[in-house]
Amino acid sequence: MSAGAGAETWPLARLGEALGLLARRSGLAPRPVELPPPAAAVGDDDRDLDRWMDAAAGRLGVSAETVETTWGDLEPLIRGGGPALLRCPGDDGQRFLAVLRAGRDAVEILGTDLEPRRVGIAEVRERLGRRVEEAAGADVERLLEEAGVPRRRRRRARRALLAERLARRRALGFWILRRDPGDDFWSQLRGARVPGTAATMIAAHAVQYVLLILSWWVLGRGVLAGRLDPGWLLAWAGLLLTITPFRILEYWSLSLLTTRVGALLKRRLFAGILRLEPEEIRSQGAGQFLGRVIDSEAVESLVLSGGHVGLIAAVEILLALPILWLGAGGLWQTLLLPVWVALALWLWWGYLASRRRWTAERLGMTHELVEKMVGHRTRLAQEPVANRHTGEDEALGRYLELSRAMDHRATLLRILVPRGWLVVAFAALGPAFVSGRATLAELAVAIGGVLFAYRALWKLVRGLSDLAEAAIAWDNVAPLFHAAGRREAAPPPDLALAAGGDGGTQPGPVLEAREVVFGYGGRPRPVLDGLNLRIDRAERLLLEGPSGCGKSTLAAILAGLRIPDSGLVFVRGLDRHTLGSRGWRRRVAAAPQFHENHVLTDTFAFNALMGREWPAGPADMAEAEEVCRELGLGEVLDRMPAGLLQLVGESGWQLSHGERSRLYIARALLQRSDLVILDESFAALDPENLRRALETVLDRAPALLVIAHP
Repeated sequence: MSAGAGAETWPLARLGEALGLLARRSGLAPRPVELPPPAAAVGDDDRDLDRWMDAAAGRLGVSAETVETTWGDLEPLIRGGGPALLRCPGDDGQRFLAVLRAGRDAVEILGTDLEPRRVGIAEVRERLGRRVEEAAGADVERLLEEAGVPRRRRRRARRALLAERLARRRALGFWILRRDPGDDFWSQLRGARVPGTAATMIAAHAVQYVLLILSWWVLGRGVLAGRLDPGWLLAWAGLLLTITPFRILEYWSLSLLTTRVGALLKRRLFAGILRLEPEEIRSQGAGQFLGRVIDSEAVESLVLSGGHVGLIAAVEILLALPILWLGAGGLWQTLLLPVWVALALWLWWGYLASRRRWTAERLGMTHELVEKMVGHRTRLAQEPVANRHTGEDEALGRYLELSRAMDHRATLLRILVPRGWLVVAFAALGPAFVSGRATLAELAVAIGGVLFAYRALWKLVRGLSDLAEAAIAWDNVAPLFHAAGRREAAPPPDLALAAGGDGGTQPGPVLEAREVVFGYGGRPRPVLDGLNLRIDRAERLLLEGPSGCGKSTLAAILAGLRIPDSGLVFVRGLDRHTLGSRGWRRRVAAAPQFHENHVLTDTFAFNALMGREWPAGPADMAEAEEVCRELGLGEVLDRMPAGLLQLVGESGWQLSHGERSRLYIARALLQRSDLVILDESFAALDPENLRRALETVLDRAPALLVIAHP
């Protein structure tokens, strides 16, 4: 690999070209996109390169997943990591390997000559770890010399010692390219080879039953002939044994299908959660969020189980049709089966509607209970005992009535469909049996077909029941699934690196709003009508006004949490479409009102540095502690056993109202943004802490907008 290293690896200056070619050659990006070289923008900090890569991949319409690993786990990740960009050291600076696809022992890479070539994974690992192994090699050689290891065994011993010594050391990061989770889901399924896997599973199951039917035919022929030859018995046993590999293939395909579909669905739902607008979750409580988490798990398991059983039932019903046709019932039994399947679907549709109404009532009761226990504990404690259960009896009565209706429809579906089929199918067989026109073989085939269809209908009912539950769970999960498809134009990679917080050194206004109009649905007049605002560098503004006049609405619009109905808002002369929501929020940091801000169940440092890259480095931790102490939180940090690493929140260290307010201020200041917006952030502070917090904010914020009551 070293002989052609120059052609196999890409320099930093051509990283944009390598990324674009890799995305197109792997089928992830259909169109070429011009990407500026990162050489002039990317600094020594690895996070600069991560930001550039994320923005460049966004311009291509793909996602670049940053992978951090150790040298001990490097080879397994390479085997499953294509397409990917691997960072490796070079004599002339950072260089990159463009991996098109990976196999068990080798990878296919795309060189600077645009020619793909195969390279062994061991060679790739050696290339990536060359400098690391050279640094540790001297100590290993000295150890081998002192231990007196013979020359003929030294190479193997050296490799084993290096592997042990470097196993836990952090490897150079690399990036795996994937389709964006918001892409067309069917395209993602095709890319994961889900249709082919499903077809393999169905075909394997169909072959099993064809072999099973043939084994019946072989056995039945001997029985009806009055004798069983050893040859026919061997044929029967051989057919039964042949079923085994096809059954293994079926369940192996099912496991692959479950893994692939489940992974794609989880990625999509997680992306949808991150792309929800604040307004979409503002009015929802703990009960709704808990329900969505439960339903997301239910959709995955029930769709896969119900879909599998339903597909198998469909295959078996199709196989039952020719058996019934060949039996004594003939045409009438053959036509009766599709009619009975249609009846099953009609009953299922009624069951689905009934279960949907029952679920809505159940979830309403659950949400109310969870909200009372978690979200409104103070109100519950202050409410008179006689009023605590008002409305619960009526809700419980409605719930019981809906339960009875749903159980009735479920009974019809689960009992009438399979067992009713036995009654009507044997009744249809009655005329042929009474007349004596059918032979014994035709009667045996007809009875076998009826029992075969009975088993298929049982599976159909079971699969439809699972799919009904999945359809109801989907009603709650669908907003997350569809939210993942919201994709805004990614900013140019050079803009993605400009994180803001330049200390007010750039000329021109930091923020400018022109003719902004915003109104809430149901209100006759807009809250903001033709608003104009300009905030220059180093400017400090105080916005006062009575409750409901639109102060917090304006703060949300300036922070990018709301979109104005009309008008324009610019940060450093760029609008939100150009910067993207992530870029906008990195340039404008806001501390919302207390009831809209949160302390998460994690460390104090995590809560303070949420607006920065995580995990935080030593410099970030030092800056966080400095800002917190300036805000008067030094005594709190000193009391905490773990300091900045102390867990806080519901299950950790409890912070007072004022301490939380100062944590929110620190969080906004530590984002290094161009503009800091504080909405009622000083209301809970005593005079001494108010003075310290105000001095810190005035000293550290490049530009400042403070919202307060008069």
